[in-house]
Order: sequence, then C-alpha cells, then structure tokens
Amino acid sequence: MLPVEQQRLRIGTRISPTARVHALQVRDLLAKALPEVSMEIIPVETAAERRVGGFASLHGRTAAKRELDRRLLSGQIDLAVHWMKEVPSDSTVPEGITFGAYIRREDIHDVVVFRAGSPYRSLAELPEGAAVGVPSVHRCGQLLRHRPDLHVLTTHGDADSQIDTLDAQDEYEAVVVARSEIARPHPPDDRAVQTLDLEVMCPPVGAAAIGVACRIDDVPLADLLYTIDDPVTRSHITAERTLQHGLKAHYDSPIAGHCRSLPDGKLSLRGMVFTRDGKHMIEVCEQDAPNRPTRLGTRVAAALLSRGVGALIGN
Repeated sequence: MLPVEQQRLRIGTRISPTARVHALQVRDLLAKALPEVSMEIIPVETAAERRVGGFASLHGRTAAKRELDRRLLSGQIDLAVHWMKEVPSDSTVPEGITFGAYIRREDIHDVVVFRAGSPYRSLAELPEGAAVGVPSVHRCGQLLRHRPDLHVLTTHGDADSQIDTLDAQDEYEAVVVARSEIARPHPPDDRAVQTLDLEVMCPPVGAAAIGVACRIDDVPLADLLYTIDDPVTRSHITAERTLQHGLKAHYDSPIAGHCRSLPDGKLSLRGMVFTRDGKHMIEVCEQDAPNRPTRLGTRVAAALLSRGVGALIGN
C-alpha cells in the first residue's frame, strides 16, 4: 500500500508512440494492484529526439535515459519506463536509482513487412538485388548472411514510421523490424508479414523487454514494483546485458544476444558478432544455472573475445 501522499504516480517515458504503449502497459499492471491510485503518463523529449532520426544514434539513446534519470532523481516523475534494448549497457545506473521491475518479455521475433500491394510474401521470393530496409547493424549483417544478394538500405525512425515510409516511397520492397515495436495497425489487412526464425535473425540484447526504474529510497513503490517483476525476464536481461558489457559493445555494435530458459531450467545464452556485410560471423552458445545469469554473460563474452571478436566490434 502506498502512503496517502503518494496516491498519484507519475510515469515518465520517451515521447515516441511505441514508448507510450510501453508506459501504458506498466500503468495497467500497476492499476490492477492499486485501482485507487491516480496514474499519469509524463512524456519526456530530448533535443536528440527532436532532430530527424536523432534517436537512431547511440547519443540519442544515452541522452533520453539520462533525462529520465534526472527527472526521476529530482522527483519530477516517480517511475521511468525503459525499452531495455535501448539502454546502453556501458552506462551505469545512477546512484539512487534501481530497476524495480522487468515486465514479462514480449515476442522477440523480427518480421519482414512487405510493401502494400507487393507480389512477394517472403524473403525467399524476393528477386536478386531487391532492396530491403533495416534499422540496425545487427539486422544488416544477419540479413546479408542469409541473403547476400539483397540490396540492404538503412532506415530510420520507429517501426511504424518505417512501414509508413515503405508504402509512401518506392525505394524498397520490405523492411525488417521487431514485431514488438509495431504500435498500430498498417492496412491493408492482407499485407504480407513474414516472421523470421531466430536462427535467421537473432535479436539484439534486451529485445522486447521493458524495465521500470524507481528511486531506491522510495521503499513503498519499490515493493509495489516487485509484485509485477518477472524473474525469468530479469535473469535473461541480466545475462544479455552482461554479455554486451563484457564485449564493450552497445546498441550500434554488430552483435546480437539472446538468452532463454531450457526445459531443465538452465539458462542458454547465444552471442553473435559479425561484420556489416555478413561475410564474417563468430557465434558462441553456453549454458549455466538459472541463478547465474551474470556468470553466464561473462563466460560467453570471454569466449567470444578469445576468438578475436574485438576486431569486428572495433575495440
């Protein structure tokens, strides 16, 4: 139960449509536990996000997290909602802040969204030289490894903006985006959308995971967040972010990492590093006990580094 003076929660989030959807998810989960508490979504915009394509940069992501941290510590917001794949693993959580909850992970698959009216229904059907838009280095390298004959272009903006651009311009046949980042419908209803197998497109570190930060000294709120925390997602994200940190990599690095739980309860972490053109790739997969995600992430990072991935990452 929150104290009387805290019967209104201010939930900070980035200003994008996808970020707002995430904040609403958190609000709805908290509202089930505290229906009597008023909750307000506080959109936070940075200068980097106001620039066209600004948030596509590492600087933009770091600036957004820093601004949410600042407002949280100053008491302007009570909670900060983060899309974990966009939280740099090399930036420490400021003193006084903790991730009180990780929401149960969504669908981590990437999808190929084809242009409205396209005669193609899958990557396999695309002709040699067909143009496909991708928003990140990790997708570019993996897509070209699977289809080196494609013409891969860099796209900008959130998933919905990329799909809008796909239809408005005759620049490419399809875009590859995360299913969990599509925040609204995109007609027509019969538009071709292909789900990519994880063996074809390993997701980035922190994919489809929402983290909720609060002040450490706000004990009643931290206790409340504990009730919506998903421990499995927390273990998976911890392993993946430890891997990323061990490689001294970030979101714009040519790496991918995915942790999952095996039927016997063990954690399995797959880490990949590759060149942008997909011609070179190094992959490591290790397992460990379910309560050892940090050790697992450290082991996979060390195994990759021992095979010379530092040169591919640029360290």
